Amino acid sequence: MYLKVKLPWNVIIPAENLDQKGLILQRSIIIRLLDDFTCRKATKDLGYYLAVSSLERIGEGKVRQYSGDVLFPVVFNGVTFKLFRGEILEGVVHKVLKHGVFLRCGPVENVYLSHLKMPDYKYVPGENPVFMNDKLSKIGKDVSVRFIVIGTKWLEADREFQVLVSLEGDFLGPVS
Repeated sequence: MYLKVKLPWNVIIPAENLDQKGLILQRSIIIRLLDDFTCRKATKDLGYYLAVSSLERIGEGKVRQYSGDVLFPVVFNGVTFKLFRGEILEGVVHKVLKHGVFLRCGPVENVYLSHLKMPDYKYVPGENPVFMNDKLSKIGKDVSVRFIVIGTKWLEADREFQVLVSLEGDFLGPVS
């Protein structure tokens, strides 16, 4: 699910990027904010950071004592992506294993669909392994799959989520 968020942030600008007109300063703050935003990647509460949509406020800068850099408190609006239990989404298979498949869904790389959660699908080994059912519906590499989220786990060290999904339900499975 996409979330619209309003976030406070601290942006540090090197002294050489400051000027009296303020235009270069505002540009430097926005560039630094975007860099920080992408480096931070995600949080447990908000999910994956996707975009900064608008800069609401730039607070008064405070000079840092030892470096001479200036710290500006800012408030901005942004967009994040977080998966919730019970949500129905689509992802693309990027790895097929004997016991299940891994999918990508937006910025989330670790979406796992176990063979136990694919009713009627059987593993078919080979050079390009797939899961296939009696109706010849295939789940293999690069196939889009509609699924339901049954659980998420936040990994603090990697700053990302692991997600467990299922095809148990109506209208779930490969998307034509």
